[in-house]
Amino acid sequence: VQLQASGGGLGQAGGSLRLSCAASGNIVSINAMSWYRQAPGKQRELVASFTSGGRGYYADSVKGRFTISSDSAKKTVFLQMNSLKLEDTAVYYCHSRPFLTTTGWTNDSWGQGTQVTVSS
Repeated sequence: VQLQASGGGLGQAGGSLRLSCAASGNIVSINAMSWYRQAPGKQRELVASFTSGGRGYYADSVKGRFTISSDSAKKTVFLQMNSLKLEDTAVYYCHSRPFLTTTGWTNDSWGQGTQVTVSS
């Protein structure tokens, strides 16, 4: 699975940005995809992912502000970020965890990262 993230940039505190992650490859599992972020000097952290129940998992710091969604036909996952805060500034990565197919496990894949900078 190959991942291409886009949509980062400069956002205002209180504003919104939407990130996109387009997946390519023979077999793609939207449910295996998620968003991580890494702020300067901090460890990479899970921001949002899909869950079997369909409600999505969200880090406490973004709950109620960020929404993960997808367009299965386009093999694309989105991260809608509303009510941006200064502390949302980070490089955002999309990720596809390994999943089992009829031909074996897929690889653990990361997108190239897209910078999100929130200013006051």
